[in-house]
Amino acid sequence: MAAASLLYPACALLRRLPAAPHLSRSASFKRFDRVRRFSPAAMSTSSGLKEAPDNNPGLQTEIDPATKGYFLQQTMLRVKDPKVSLDFYSRVMGMSLLKRLDFEELKFSLYFLGYEDVTSAPADHVKRTEWTFRQKATLELTHNWGTENDPEFKGYHNGNSDPRGFGHIGVTVDDVYKACERFERLGVEFVKKPNDGKIKGIAFIKDPDGYWIEIFDHTIGTLTASAS
Repeated sequence: MAAASLLYPACALLRRLPAAPHLSRSASFKRFDRVRRFSPAAMSTSSGLKEAPDNNPGLQTEIDPATKGYFLQQTMLRVKDPKVSLDFYSRVMGMSLLKRLDFEELKFSLYFLGYEDVTSAPADHVKRTEWTFRQKATLELTHNWGTENDPEFKGYHNGNSDPRGFGHIGVTVDDVYKACERFERLGVEFVKKPNDGKIKGIAFIKDPDGYWIEIFDHTIGTLTASAS
């Protein structure tokens, strides 16, 4: 997707830069801030909305009716230890376990989490699975049995070091500063605190497997105004 079609959070352009292992985290963010001023997302040279088809080659506006019922249902992350991950996503992030599926023959389990009210979930196992797969934007944690006790297992690649690929998930909170104060009290590891760098009010934290989570609140529109 063209850069002009994106609202860049604090790390989006940073992940596109060549690796610079000699730079500290703070230096890397300063480097990002310098480059951001010259990025396509920071300059609007075309008339009309950036989201307009003319500004986004390849974008189709005549959506195929066959896709009418499509929606983004899940993002899957592989985790080393479900006990540790479930504690983090429920206690720290406030998610609920919507459904657990165990595949004994293949020796792996799936945990579907989200912010839905599970009191409305059906008690019947099959119907609960169907209910879970009707929810939007869930997080699917995949556990391959045995990784939690395997001394040779070094963990999964989070996508934010070379070779870069997957970046992060994002969670909206009521107040990013209050949320991050709570995360600090709970011992959560930060990639970027809200006041780090030139873009204030956006944070990045890590889950137990090192995956990044972007934390932002309703001020995101104002914070990204220079990229709009």
